[in-house]
Formats: sequence, structure tokens, C-alpha cells
Amino acid sequence: MMNTHNPDLPVTSRPVSDIVSKTYQLLAATVAFTGVTAWLGMGLPFAYEHPFILMLLGFGALFAVIITGAKNQPIALPLVFVFTGLMGLSLGLAIGATLQLANGSLIVAEAAVGTAVIFIGLSLYAAVSKRDFSVMGGFLMTGLIIIILAGIANFWLRMPVLQLVVAAAALLIFAGYTLIDTQRLLRGGETRPVLLVVSLYLDVLNIFVSLLQLLTAFQGRR
Repeated sequence: MMNTHNPDLPVTSRPVSDIVSKTYQLLAATVAFTGVTAWLGMGLPFAYEHPFILMLLGFGALFAVIITGAKNQPIALPLVFVFTGLMGLSLGLAIGATLQLANGSLIVAEAAVGTAVIFIGLSLYAAVSKRDFSVMGGFLMTGLIIIILAGIANFWLRMPVLQLVVAAAALLIFAGYTLIDTQRLLRGGETRPVLLVVSLYLDVLNIFVSLLQLLTAFQGRR
């Protein structure tokens, strides 16, 4: 996950309520678009044959969104859908593999519902809480770097236990980021909807992927 908040960059003066509404509308659209492209990705040979190319294209699109979004350039919005579409194609690989299990459909449904419950629950808590969750930022970033390195190492080690630890840690880390990003949105700490959407989208995506991995490990039946 990238930190898309930079207080030194210029921001707009639109009311927070307008930004909140636009951000959640755009978030819903990107999540829906990811669902469509994930479905397409399950039947796309290119996604299975070149997963690393998809990953690199996704990172490139993310950086492009951050750069253009920080400057409020019009092209930032189309780039958001390029990025989330690429993420959907990659996600289709994981969903497709899960659906091969005897109870794969149930696991995917549980992960989707669980993601919605966690994200909405944490968002509501962040909205009513008087705590400042931004103080967790440094701790969460350190944890994120550790699990990224562990995930890269496990690509070669292929240790199921390490994969579960990484998934569980990622779930907790992005739950924490959901609290931070929601407060940034609701309290006016960031006023560029594109950057807010990217942060919240990454929270949703990573919570879903983590739940999918954990549920597959504990409930999957061949």
C-alpha cells in the first residue's frame, strides 16, 4: 500500500460533506469495476500466463494515479479505473483458484461478506470515535514493510504457516489503515477524492485478499 497523503501539496476548498459523498460513490464504482474485471480475469489466459506483468502494470498505474491525483489532473480519474481494473484481473486468479475447491463458492462469498462487515464496522467506529488513529501510522507502515518482505521471501520458501501469518498480519494492518483513512476523509485531513479512494480501495482489496487466504486455509475442501 502507498501512503497517498501529503500535507505539503495544494488541496481544494470544497466542503467535507461533498468530498465524503464523492469519495464513497467513487469507491463503490471502483469495487464494482474490480468485481467485473476479476470475473473477466478468471477466463483470460493472459492473466494466468503473465501474472507478474499484471502486477508491474498495476504498480505503474498506482504511481500514475498518485502523481496525477496529487496535482488534481483530470486524467487521474480514468487512471483510477485502469489501476482497479488491473487489480481485478489479478484478483481473478486467486478467486478462480478458490472456486476450484469443493466449497470454493462459499469461501468467496464469506470473504466478500466479511470484508463488507469489517470495512463498514471499522468505518462507523472511526466516524464516532474521539481517538486520533493517525498515531498508528508509523507502526502500521513498519508492519506493512515487514509483511511485504515476508511475502516476497515466501514466494521461494513456500511455507504455508508463513503465508497464514502474513495474511493474518495484513488483515490487522489494513483494518488499522481503514480507521486512519476513514478519519482522514471525515475530518478533512485530505480533500482530494482520487487519493482518498485509492487508499480506501487498497484497504478493501487487502482485507478481502487476506480473508480469502485465511478462509481457504482453514475451510478449503478439495
